[in-house]
Amino acid sequence: MGHSTSELPDASRESFGDTFRRLRQSQKSMRNAPAWSRWVNRPLGRSLAVVAYRRGLTPNHVTAISAVFTMSALAVVMLVEPSWPVSIGVAGALVLGHALDAADGQLARLRGGGSLFGEFFDHTVDAVKCAVVHIAVVVSLYRFGDLPSDRWLIVPLAFSAVESVSFFANVLKDQLRAGRLASSETDAYLRPDRVRQPILPSLVLIPADYGVLALSFALLPGTDAFLAVYAFLFAARAVYLVIGMRRWGKAVAAY
Repeated sequence: MGHSTSELPDASRESFGDTFRRLRQSQKSMRNAPAWSRWVNRPLGRSLAVVAYRRGLTPNHVTAISAVFTMSALAVVMLVEPSWPVSIGVAGALVLGHALDAADGQLARLRGGGSLFGEFFDHTVDAVKCAVVHIAVVVSLYRFGDLPSDRWLIVPLAFSAVESVSFFANVLKDQLRAGRLASSETDAYLRPDRVRQPILPSLVLIPADYGVLALSFALLPGTDAFLAVYAFLFAARAVYLVIGMRRWGKAVAAY
């Protein structure tokens, strides 16, 4: 992917700003990226990638650090009764873990390309996160939540299923697409600054953004408020999956 490692600038001789600008030239397309990912998570991940690059970390190191933040936060959700300080801290840790998840791929591009193991490791961590984040909600609501009915526990279980199917379908679609892309199409895919990206799809997809789900954990002490937001995110995600499966199927058939 890109340059060989020997052709890359020496991190110790390149300023933070120069590295940051260089990374901006090799970003994934923002097309149809949800608002949080587009304007918050990817830029934050870019800065974290530059920091990691200057510290000599590898993409796998960053993936592991991301997993530590995310899984530690979810362990707290399951084991500690929600309070406003704890839940705000949990939301912050989930947001940071998500930003680090965006940073590992950007760090790989800074270093001249990633590895197959790195891609496998990253996707495995993402798959675990997709399932465990909703299992943590089930456990927290069961142990600590003042639920109007135990039937509410079905919502996070269904959310986990929707999220897992969405993740697998997206990864498979991207892999099938990558196998059919010509090199010129790949270059365009990594240079979104040359293409005007529409804003409306990013706004419409806000409920599908993991960053918004992460922020909702700050509401856990107020069970009713959390349930209202969480149920809305689930309903929106389920609708997006139904629409997405039809579009993805057509796209794959056209590759």
